Amino acid sequence: MWIIAGTIPDPDFSLLVPEGPSPHAASLSETGLHLPDGRTVPVERGTAALAATALQTCAALGSTPPALLLAGDTGSGSGSRQLYAWLEKALPGLAPRGLTFHYLFPDVDWHNRLLLAARELANAPLMVADAGFMYVAKMSGYADAYELFTPDVGELAFLADEKAPHPFYTRGFLLAEEQNIPVLLARAQEHGNCPANLIIKGKADHIIHEGRLHAVVDSPSVPAMECIGGTGDIVTGLVTGLLCAGLPTATAALAAARLARLLAAHCRPDPSTPVSRLIAALPEVLPHGRDEILALGRA
Repeated sequence: MWIIAGTIPDPDFSLLVPEGPSPHAASLSETGLHLPDGRTVPVERGTAALAATALQTCAALGSTPPALLLAGDTGSGSGSRQLYAWLEKALPGLAPRGLTFHYLFPDVDWHNRLLLAARELANAPLMVADAGFMYVAKMSGYADAYELFTPDVGELAFLADEKAPHPFYTRGFLLAEEQNIPVLLARAQEHGNCPANLIIKGKADHIIHEGRLHAVVDSPSVPAMECIGGTGDIVTGLVTGLLCAGLPTATAALAAARLARLLAAHCRPDPSTPVSRLIAALPEVLPHGRDEILALGRA
């Protein structure tokens, strides 16, 4: 089982948890993401967009889709803390193969409790972090416990700043510019603030594997993807789906970066294009076969 854990920006959204060892999967239609308990949430951006992308990817490969663990949270942290508390208790019974953490309120104490619970499992899960949970993983001092982070260049500057508690407070001399990626990466690694594997998203995506540059993906280039949030949630959703299917991390990361760009070239979005339209078009560009995906993931 792979679990996607994140939040829905709705204070009235009650906790959705995976039920049983083989929980029912969510599904996707033009009206939104249909959850196993009958609720539907819009696919605009954030964790819903990540989850929808992962579901599409798993469907194309014929692999088991991820289970969803979702809480309603608009920034107060209350929903995130409910999710943290539930997952800490449930982890031994779930014993997931992997976890993708996304938009969650950064709470260092709860992060550390979850990490301890994960490490106590007989088989520690692979863990992917993006957005708010990536911030708290870095803040905790245990970033190197993760399999993969998916920062943009600005977030990489935050990872490189050993003193910053949040990206807002990244010190100005750590310039978030693509030509500075090698310096920022080296500094983040020096202070133990990133895992060995990263997808650094930008005009060119830098795939880092085992601490070293594995590949650079820079074409096709569709600038509107950044404006509509298409480079973040979609890339993390793609790599989650590929990891669910059992692909090695470096292969999954490189294939995800390439697939996101192929999707952009196919859809030709402008800044007003909803992310849901791109995700709906994923089956048109996703290879329906493991060999073709593996080919995309070769450096």
